[in-house]
Amino acid sequence: MAPGEMNPYKERLLALRARLRSDVSQMANAALERTPAEASGDLSIMPLPMADVASDDYEREFALGLVESKDQTLRQIEEALERMEAGVCATCKVCEAKIPKARLNAVPYTTLCVKCASQIELA
Repeated sequence: MAPGEMNPYKERLLALRARLRSDVSQMANAALERTPAEASGDLSIMPLPMADVASDDYEREFALGLVESKDQTLRQIEEALERMEAGVCATCKVCEAKIPKARLNAVPYTTLCVKCASQIELA
C-alpha cells in the first residue's frame, strides 16, 4: 500500500491510541486510588462487612483486567504505527499476503489477514 493510502489508517490509530491512553489512565486511577471504604461511600471508622470488601476487591480486579486488555491493544497500536513508519504495514505476518482495506478498516492495528486470523482462532 502506498504511503499516502496509509494516512487515514494512521490517523485512526493515533486517535484510538489517544482515547485508549485516556481510558487506561482513568480506570487505573479509579481502581488504585480508592480504598474499599471510599469506594462504598462509607467514610466512618467502622469496619466494612466482608461481602462489601469482597465486592470491592472484585470490582478493582475487574477494572485492572480491563486496563491490562486495553494496554495490550495500545501495544498493538504502537507496533502498527512502527510498521507504518518502516513501510511494512498491511502485510499478513503469516502468509505475507496484502491485508485488505476492509480488514484494516475493522481492525487498523491487525497483523493478520482474515484467513490466517480465523485459522489461528480455530487452532
